[in-house]
Amino acid sequence: MKIYHNPRCSKSRQGLAILEASKLTFETIKYLDIPISKEELSDIIKLLGISPIDLVRKNEALWKENYKGKELSDAEVITAMLENPKLIERPIVINNGKAVIGRPPEIIKSIL
Repeated sequence: MKIYHNPRCSKSRQGLAILEASKLTFETIKYLDIPISKEELSDIIKLLGISPIDLVRKNEALWKENYKGKELSDAEVITAMLENPKLIERPIVINNGKAVIGRPPEIIKSIL
């Protein structure tokens, strides 16, 4: 099990707390410190069953200033997230071939 975590995000911290309380073994990936590969991000998107644009934090100033209103291909959206990991929605939890975005954090319990 993995959690893609941003310690500065309250929802991400709540998600981490849910995993810690579960007493299950998991890996914490601080994706702002250690970049995610293109292949890994693509795999996450497939596991979530969403389009790349649905993983973007569209209220981030970075998104609004550089990308909002532009017609971007899925590949361009993925590139934007790889170049600016802050744009990736969080937390993301993966367990046994299933994945969820922990918003609200309680949804994480559905894949434990």
